[in-house]
Amino acid sequence: MGYKTVVSVITDLAVDGAALEAAAELARREDGHLDVLCLGIDRTQPGFYYTGASAMTIQNNLAEAEREARELEKKVDDLLEGRDLKWAAQGMTAQSAGLPQFLAHHIRFADVVVLPKPYGEGRTHENEAIVESSLFDAGVPVLVVPDESTLPDPARRIVVAWNESREALTAVRAALPFLQAAEVVNVCIVDPPPHAPDRSDPGGALSQMLSRHGVNVEVSVLAKTMPRVSDVIARHVRDQQADLLVMGAYGHSRFRESILGGATRNMLQISEVPMLMAH
Repeated sequence: MGYKTVVSVITDLAVDGAALEAAAELARREDGHLDVLCLGIDRTQPGFYYTGASAMTIQNNLAEAEREARELEKKVDDLLEGRDLKWAAQGMTAQSAGLPQFLAHHIRFADVVVLPKPYGEGRTHENEAIVESSLFDAGVPVLVVPDESTLPDPARRIVVAWNESREALTAVRAALPFLQAAEVVNVCIVDPPPHAPDRSDPGGALSQMLSRHGVNVEVSVLAKTMPRVSDVIARHVRDQQADLLVMGAYGHSRFRESILGGATRNMLQISEVPMLMAH
């Protein structure tokens, strides 16, 4: 198993540059194919315009989105031209309201989608929507690359945030190519329930599964000594000097996390290393 179809979605090279470089490097080392979607977004909201103005406004905004897509495609072509890499860049336009369905249709066959962190300086609502659409609508694992970060070759130490959830197991399976190449994979469990089925051996079944795939596994059971689980995980990643974090995404609903917060949203904000996430 490997990552033979790698996708990166570009809306602004100033924001997406690190993710694009990571996607290109991953496709190169996996002997895969990089597909770059250069996205111009039409942010028209027809309901806000008076009668008679909508058609003209929509046409102008669509023309602007097409121009942005063509310019992005040209920049990506110039950036990747001549590299030892199989790649294709395609300029595309989409309306912001239909972005989830549009992206799901175009990236659903990818093995992994490489994207920048959706929160922070220069980010817009579309960055968050692209990450969530990849995870929920397309059902594809997402490798989130922080700014100024690179993808180690290979990731020597990897932390897996494990909580027995379906999402976490999906992420582990999606990360197997990374896990098999690592020197050590640390399974991190924060405050395991005292009455869980594997309370006598937290993470034991996962460790057995991974060891059968040739993964060198160790388990760390951590107390929740900080207010948020995400802070405990982030500190553990630093202590382990990990190159990559693997975790499930949105065990709670997106609405709940957007209002109350959650480990996924918090990690997307604070992580300093690339994260491979799946839902």
